[in-house]
Amino acid sequence: MEVIGRTGNGNVSSSSSRPSSVKIGALFTYDSVIGRAAGPAIAAAVDDVNSDPSILPGTTLNFVIRDTNCSGFVGTMEALQLMENEVVAAIGPQSSGIAHVISHVVNELNVPLLSFGATDPTLTSLQYPYFLRTTQSDYYQMHAVADLVEYYGWREVIAIFVDDDYGRNGISVLGDALSKKRAKISYKAPFSPGASRSAINSLLVGANLMESRVFVVHVNPDTGLTIFSVAKSLGMTAGSYVWIATDWLPSVLDSTEPVDIDTMNLLQGVVALRHHTPDTDLKKNFISRWKNLKYKENSPSGFNSYALYAYDSVWLVAHALDALLNEGGKFTFSNDPKLHDTNGSMLNLSSLRVFDGGQQFLQTLLRMNFTGLSGEIRFDADKNLVNPAYDVLNIGGTGSRRIGYWSNYSGLSVVAPEILYTKPPNSSSNRHLYSVIWPGEITATPRGWVFPNNGMPLRIAVPNRVSYNEFVAKDKSPPGVKGYCIDVFEAAVNLLPYPVPHNYIMYGNGKRNPIYNDIVQQVALNVSFSLHQYLPQSSSGLTYI
Repeated sequence: MEVIGRTGNGNVSSSSSRPSSVKIGALFTYDSVIGRAAGPAIAAAVDDVNSDPSILPGTTLNFVIRDTNCSGFVGTMEALQLMENEVVAAIGPQSSGIAHVISHVVNELNVPLLSFGATDPTLTSLQYPYFLRTTQSDYYQMHAVADLVEYYGWREVIAIFVDDDYGRNGISVLGDALSKKRAKISYKAPFSPGASRSAINSLLVGANLMESRVFVVHVNPDTGLTIFSVAKSLGMTAGSYVWIATDWLPSVLDSTEPVDIDTMNLLQGVVALRHHTPDTDLKKNFISRWKNLKYKENSPSGFNSYALYAYDSVWLVAHALDALLNEGGKFTFSNDPKLHDTNGSMLNLSSLRVFDGGQQFLQTLLRMNFTGLSGEIRFDADKNLVNPAYDVLNIGGTGSRRIGYWSNYSGLSVVAPEILYTKPPNSSSNRHLYSVIWPGEITATPRGWVFPNNGMPLRIAVPNRVSYNEFVAKDKSPPGVKGYCIDVFEAAVNLLPYPVPHNYIMYGNGKRNPIYNDIVQQVALNVSFSLHQYLPQSSSGLTYI
């Protein structure tokens, strides 16, 4: 456990009703991509609040921080111990899975839980009234991915995701968003948290047998690069492949200093989404302070967008506390009759007390409106931050370049969302992005599919006629037939946005014209035939030209 805050009585209180200090909790995994950004940011925010005489005069913010260690079980135990300190709010966790579990704890004790990193869309359901997300929901990110798929004209994608609350629920939203675009997830490739490299190798081998070449990767930042390492070893990062990564990837790259060349070689041509935060002076000043901050007696490393959301979460609590105290709010706790220790229990549940003002404080948090490092901090009716937006990045060389933006207000655009908020919503005809350099250094948009290695071809019966050979006739060259009808059919197939593997099968002996009624009958019976022999077969469909 670590406590951050001033000691002593702080500033002289202007009102005797104000407490000299208030305890706030924080729960996250210290040693993680997000945790290494959140820790220093939370510490800096606490110092900034406590040194600002304009907010919480006479009251000191004290933060009690617990390490969830990437474990739902450990996170629950740490949350229970944290609540013994009678905190009025808890910031974190970064994990959606842990947030699901801890939300039951804070619901019972009426303590608001503000998460800067749990992006699972289902966390905003009515089941978790005390959960408040202070970052963007993956509901919006998945709609951004769907807009990208539609923009480039693809109709099917393969989803690679970690099989937990974060991964499953995010991909579920993606499926719904794609269906509205008349597209779909053609194949789902989930893997367990902590999956071995060999398990991921088997997963990608199976995915590579599918016809789609558009891969959407929605995984945890601490293990996600293994996907691309294995994909490169399988030759799946060359031309014709499309890789779209959610915000986990920019979080990893933004946290890596100096740039790792081997890592960048794995990611050439990838398109990724990153939380969009306006380039304000407030944000620039904080970034310039970053390397001079001290956390756990070390200089921080690993800055990414989650640092901004964690910093703003502290200030959100401070603003809400200040407003509640100005309205005469009290911070008292009472015993919960439902919580008591059974004989021999070591959980010490009786020490957990209910925050009497929890509901009032939650409502105060929801009506806050201020500008933070990440932009406007204000919540909509569904308890989501307003104006969700993402940068669209194309990774290449030793870095990435921004090829546009996405927001739920204007969709895809090369104009920053904060500029478009002052204008009428962008129509779909005006949505565009800058050019992309795809895997294999290709500039033309990949078609997004290939003929699958495991698909059954469509069998097409072709009459082996004596007359009118200009329409259809047997041919010695591939595909074995020629003629006007064949040319029209091949042209139509090439216009389809998905592959149609097919074989032509001649019907008749070439000495007399076959009877079309017989051909139709064979199609109805799903019969495979060649020249004179009929061989019953039920493996694939049969049609005729």
